[in-house]
Amino acid sequence: MTIGIISFALANSETTFASDHGPIVSINLFVALLCGCIVIGHLLEENRWMNESITALAIGVCTGVIILLTTGGKSSRLLVFSEDLFFIYLLPPIIFNAGFQVKKKQFFRNFMTIMLFGAVGTLISFCVISIGAIHFFKKMNIGDLTLGDYLAIGAIFSATDSVCTLQVLNQDETPLLYSLVFGEGVVNDATSVVLFNAIQTFDLSHINSTMALQYIGNFLYLFILSTLLGVLAGLLSAYIIRKLYFGRHSTDREVALMMLMAYLSYMLAELFSFSAILTVFFCGIVMSHYTWHNVTESSRVTTKHAFATLSFVSEIFIFLYVGMDALDIEKWRVISDSPGTLVGVSGILLGLILVGRAAFVFPLSFISNLTRKAPHEKVDFKQQVTVWWAGLMRGAVSMALAYNQFTSLGHTQLRGNAMMITSTISVVLFSTVVFGLMTKPLVRLLLPSPKHLTRTLSSEPSTPKSFIVPLIGNEGEPEADQNNRNARRPTSLRMLLTTPSNTVHYYWRKFDDAFMRPVFGGRGFVPFVPGSPTEQNGHQWQ
Repeated sequence: MTIGIISFALANSETTFASDHGPIVSINLFVALLCGCIVIGHLLEENRWMNESITALAIGVCTGVIILLTTGGKSSRLLVFSEDLFFIYLLPPIIFNAGFQVKKKQFFRNFMTIMLFGAVGTLISFCVISIGAIHFFKKMNIGDLTLGDYLAIGAIFSATDSVCTLQVLNQDETPLLYSLVFGEGVVNDATSVVLFNAIQTFDLSHINSTMALQYIGNFLYLFILSTLLGVLAGLLSAYIIRKLYFGRHSTDREVALMMLMAYLSYMLAELFSFSAILTVFFCGIVMSHYTWHNVTESSRVTTKHAFATLSFVSEIFIFLYVGMDALDIEKWRVISDSPGTLVGVSGILLGLILVGRAAFVFPLSFISNLTRKAPHEKVDFKQQVTVWWAGLMRGAVSMALAYNQFTSLGHTQLRGNAMMITSTISVVLFSTVVFGLMTKPLVRLLLPSPKHLTRTLSSEPSTPKSFIVPLIGNEGEPEADQNNRNARRPTSLRMLLTTPSNTVHYYWRKFDDAFMRPVFGGRGFVPFVPGSPTEQNGHQWQ
């Protein structure tokens, strides 16, 4: 019935698309499709194979087919792809919410491994894919590609899809894996974008060791400054809200300030040509550590759900659009005379992705394990296989970079460029559907989670400082609540939490309690202001 309605609407609005109401009709249909994705995703929630990203992708492809048929093969899209739409509007809420909800202790406990995978691993994958593309594609008749194009292919297909990964893995069931794969995904995206930008700006006709050192220095410069900008934006929001305490007059103001400060950090990073992905991610971490504790209880609930909702809608939007854009007739028409070549190019790219990821996951995991003494902290072979497999998916970041390199405003008539765009679409569709479908069963097969723990996780409320995942620590709860909840935890988890460790985290907590929280707020340092949570809690104890 839904398909019939869409077909009828499109058939009766062919002339409307060319009129002033065209954008309104397109947006209405697209919003209706987003609602359909949410409803169908809810109905398939218990399916062991499907997830919402694959559902949105499938609906997008089906909608593209319907539009293609009703427009007589002229178009398959409701909206025209825009890099600005993706990088400026859709990606920020996804990355920020991930930083806001991430289990910080687990993330920083594995920080060196994450950096190995995200930075060094991406460079290894980039080299494997670029060398492989030069070796194979020069022997195939796919059009004229320059050295810059081949290197861009390496950067494009080195970018894993952290959006897919976030929907496939669950940080409550597999905290170590989630921390490694997601942390790697954030650093990987930042590294891929920096690589891509470097390829476009450097003079590739004179490659030497000096240029390589310059690139490494540029990457470290961008990484450090991008991280500092995100941290400063988060601390500034915490300080302003703590000092002025907007909640005594209006909770709307403090919620709005948190959202705007988060987005401002991303746009400032774009303005200064930093890595906006890293900036907004670390801004989310700092805001969840300080700012979130300085607002009223109602604002905490509001921000938690607002950030999660914006992230969720953005993810569905991206996959729905990618599915629809896969059938863009203009690009397929250019290479319609050589479907076999397209299949060969796509197959080679998939093979290079598999080899490139294996080339760093297993060796770097071995190196990482050498620095870990406790057996439970090591990444065993089953976990390595899961990390390798979960990072095989490619998505909107690869699409956006490919459009940037091989099209002009989303259009191209060059055979080589059209071949690379259609191959990118094919790889994104295949990897998202096939690898995405297999990831959830693979995780359950290799790393089955205890049923009693799963029930406990599903019954507890989720907050940015939730105790659910064992290795995060209870940063948002009074000590009395922590003691009560500790009693309900499995013995192994309680022992892990109560065992003192002279680690970087231990000394950071001492510094944080002594210097940072008295200035920027956070757990235990909410200011005593009439009408504040501190005063209300005090009256309850009297």
